[in-house]
Amino acid sequence: MRALTTAASGMQAQQMNVEVISNNLANMNTTGFKRQRAEFQDLLYQNVQAMGMNSSDAGTIVPTGVQVGLGVQASSIYRITEQGSLNNTGNPFDLAISGRGYFRIQMPDGSDAYTRAGNFAISAEGQIVTPDGYPVAPGIAIPQDSREVSINSQGQVQALIDGQTEPQTVGQLELATFFNEAGLEAVGDNLYLESAASGAANVGTPDSPGYGAVMQGYVESANVNAVSEITALIQAQRAYEMNARVITASDEMLAASSNLR
Repeated sequence: MRALTTAASGMQAQQMNVEVISNNLANMNTTGFKRQRAEFQDLLYQNVQAMGMNSSDAGTIVPTGVQVGLGVQASSIYRITEQGSLNNTGNPFDLAISGRGYFRIQMPDGSDAYTRAGNFAISAEGQIVTPDGYPVAPGIAIPQDSREVSINSQGQVQALIDGQTEPQTVGQLELATFFNEAGLEAVGDNLYLESAASGAANVGTPDSPGYGAVMQGYVESANVNAVSEITALIQAQRAYEMNARVITASDEMLAASSNLR
């Protein structure tokens, strides 16, 4: 009975859907998090009678045929990269991007990672780093005797040093953009890696054409809408229940047929 495997594939699909929704809700307060959406596609069809076949010697053709679907499977989990809201924190090392772009992070193995989470801090050496201590490229060092640090929308980092009246430029932040942002590989810790699907990183200056502006003292919230996620969760739950009922009905039909005398 095909209904058993078909309904089972539907239950598996909705289970994955719930897992994606639960991850969105779990990260609704994660800085810079981008919500995901599960997408599905139907499986191959079994042709009981192919459409377009001759139905008689007179040349008449079957108009629609008989095709039986075999269920559903996951096609992709798509990341939605729309801008999250910006929250004022008052921390001078919290940075948000208003528009396109990712901060470039220098990993311990020398490779680059990318993030929208700008909840940065300063290390003992004066470098702007992530919460895990990874330097923000291109490795800006702030003098130890700085009294105030300001970062403008173009990513220029200036420090007011003791004994000086004019701020000194100590570095320039960079942003990276990708042709297909949804193709970035998520590796946890709010970090993404370049992939063949995302295309190569295009590095440029913030607030220039094609790049967002840097906002000092702000962080970008997750773009998760709790009401939409709960609504999607209810729909996934109901779809799961209906597929479970199909399995129950199929089992009862099999039981009835096996008890025929």
